[in-house]
Amino acid sequence: MSQQSSPNQVRDVVVVGGGLAGAKTVEALRKQGYDGSLVLLAAEDEVPYDRPPLSKEYLQGKKDQDEIRVLSRDWYSEQAVDLRLATTVTALDLDSHRVVLSSGEHLPFDRLLLATGSEPRRLPLPGADLEGVLTLRTRSDSDQLREALQPGRHYVVIGGGWIGLETAAAGRLAGADVTVLEREDLPLLAVLGPELARVFADLHREQGVDLRTGVEVSEIVGDGSGRRVAGVRLSDGTVVPADTVVVGVGAAPRVDLARDAGLDVDNGVLVDAQLRTSHPHVFAAGDIANADHPILGRLVRVEHWANALNQPKVAAAAILGGDEQYDRLPYFYTDQYDLGMEYTGYVAPGGYDRVVIRGDAGSREFMAFWMYGGAVLAGMNVNVWDVVDDIKAVVHHSLAGGSVDPDRLADTDTPLTDLVPSPGSLNS
Repeated sequence: MSQQSSPNQVRDVVVVGGGLAGAKTVEALRKQGYDGSLVLLAAEDEVPYDRPPLSKEYLQGKKDQDEIRVLSRDWYSEQAVDLRLATTVTALDLDSHRVVLSSGEHLPFDRLLLATGSEPRRLPLPGADLEGVLTLRTRSDSDQLREALQPGRHYVVIGGGWIGLETAAAGRLAGADVTVLEREDLPLLAVLGPELARVFADLHREQGVDLRTGVEVSEIVGDGSGRRVAGVRLSDGTVVPADTVVVGVGAAPRVDLARDAGLDVDNGVLVDAQLRTSHPHVFAAGDIANADHPILGRLVRVEHWANALNQPKVAAAAILGGDEQYDRLPYFYTDQYDLGMEYTGYVAPGGYDRVVIRGDAGSREFMAFWMYGGAVLAGMNVNVWDVVDDIKAVVHHSLAGGSVDPDRLADTDTPLTDLVPSPGSLNS
């Protein structure tokens, strides 16, 4: 997109966004030898923390606040990072290279990285603002939900995505009565397709979740006071009792700052393979980055923890004049009850013509591979461990034009390493 400047011209770096991507960017800059001014602006009054545990281990009480922090509070002062919590950015003045804060301060920068994350989508329904109707994005949200998930309490999840199903599992483990309301025929249908989405539907029903698919929500009903949630009304008039409701219908990238500043925006902030935006001195990482992926050959924006974890190293290198590209395959994971899953690769909704199952999906100990036109696009391992690198090698090999025999791919007696030549030479 743009010409790089010499690293010795970079003396002031500002990172906007106090999540995983922001914290890992300042860490990467220091590790890569940058010793200039470094400011991290966080909207929350919290030292940056990991978000996946909010619907998993933290929600279930298996991890505490300190355990989910990306870096210790002391790290920032030890590394001379100016960490500003509870700080709101109101505008980006790219012509003068300044970040405008709500306090009125104009903060100068040579290089700017945006890691503003995503915002949970709300439902434009009557009752959506009642007490007890939550979304899950912050640690405070998770704290509220943990208190609500008690034996015998009625917990309703609107939306059968990852957040919805993970919190449903936490609710059942806590003894709550859980109902999941999903408008599609299966949860996770757009992500996994019907072949594998059924695995998760069956799992939750076996664990006592009242999973209702193909339903539409028309209203969130209040109690007698009109202040607190008491139920969720469906389009057929049925009312599902609810003490707590979580709306898990996806998230939208927070791109207002970027758009208002004139950066190119389309389903996120558009960036090249080095995570550089349409402005030569501005970069983006994490949930908001719609990145040109050199291996997939397309723009990819995924709201996965792995991007927020790994993109900052590439962005930091580019900020300092390097030429590294972000070419990691998308990766995400989930833990629900006794099911653990990892997914590697990328498949657009409906963008496959065959699913190869390796093992027995009924036993929930298997691998699955999504293919299109003979190419392996993605692989998933369920309760089968230490195979991510092998799956990654198969996907890389196939995307590079190598052939993969579907019958051998399905054969558990054929090691995955036998399906690709010289796996050690493939980009990991």
